[in-house]
Amino acid sequence: MQRLYDFIRRHPTWVDSFWAVFLLGISVVTVAVRDEGGQNPPGTDSEAAIIVMVLLLCLVIALRRRMPEKMLLLAIGVGLGQLVLDVATTPANFAFLVIVYTVAATGARWASRVALGVGLCAAPLAQLRWPEQDSSVLGNIALIIFLTVPFALAWVLGDSIRTRRAYYEQLEERATRLEKEREAQSKVAVAAERARIARELHDVVAHNVSVMVVQADGAAYVLDSAPDQAKKALETISSTGRQALAEMRRLLGVLRTGEHQESGEYVPQPDVEQIDELIQQCRTSGLPVDFKVEGTPRPLPSGVELTAYRIVQEALTNTRKHGGPNAGASVRLVYFDDGLGLLVEDDGKGAPHELYEDGGADGSGHGLIGMRERVGMVGGTLDAGPRPGGGFRISALLPLKPAH
Repeated sequence: MQRLYDFIRRHPTWVDSFWAVFLLGISVVTVAVRDEGGQNPPGTDSEAAIIVMVLLLCLVIALRRRMPEKMLLLAIGVGLGQLVLDVATTPANFAFLVIVYTVAATGARWASRVALGVGLCAAPLAQLRWPEQDSSVLGNIALIIFLTVPFALAWVLGDSIRTRRAYYEQLEERATRLEKEREAQSKVAVAAERARIARELHDVVAHNVSVMVVQADGAAYVLDSAPDQAKKALETISSTGRQALAEMRRLLGVLRTGEHQESGEYVPQPDVEQIDELIQQCRTSGLPVDFKVEGTPRPLPSGVELTAYRIVQEALTNTRKHGGPNAGASVRLVYFDDGLGLLVEDDGKGAPHELYEDGGADGSGHGLIGMRERVGMVGGTLDAGPRPGGGFRISALLPLKPAH
């Protein structure tokens, strides 16, 4: 049955041609029976005219879905020909109902309106042309109404099919559009995630590598005169490198698929409590940092804690890279009722501060730009610029709830 249904859907003209042949056979048999019984209806009994009209109406059935508008015009022409030539009706006149339905369902709008008008006029014109001699006026009116109802129902059914088909097409179009929107949103989410990972990688690599470079230079300088200090510097390089690898592995693990079983090996994201460890690491690498916490420490949203950690990390990394020799820094962490305040200052006299705005001496573009993006993601504010008398200052306010 499914194969038969698929065949019918793929070859509608063949199906219509089958019904046209079937209707032709019924019409021929009916005309022959009339001739033998001498029961011809009102109208001419010219077999040639009847056969021509029957063939044309069967053609209307065969090509109704391939050329609905043209077949409607052909049916109208045949109907007018029957009226003018006084050709008797046959079962082939059923084609008028079929073409009215077809045009209402699949034809152009103008053709649908024409089909409705012609269908409503067909019965009255037929009764005027071939009135029932033995029927009263009320009987003829009732007959007209009875013959008009099928045309109206055929048009209503066809128009309903058209409306339902248009509704389904709108649903499909909407589903397609929503699918494209979901794909676009997925691409935006992927791009945002990649940008986040790029910022994370910049912060991790820039900070830890700068610490390792400073320690390596110090170890090389005191290798012969103070082996113990050189050993301590090498141990700092080793621990810093391990920490950097652990964080990089966590970040790059986000880009890997199908390996969630290894997620337990990734280190958690840094938080505010780890700022003290970060500052101790900077002090070990030779950068004096004054660290103070004001207010009452309390749990914060993970996004705020990560942003605070990365801001301090980036600021101290820039101080080490651009502050020049003998530079010092201070970090203030202030807990407010509705947010977290950060103040990072240095007294460096090194490279111009324009480098900070460019994202660093390497021109990577992830310096203050990355800070502003991070602060903006949590709805906070960032103020960065030179200090009076030299140095650089970064001030940030991170609210506990994102701004709307």
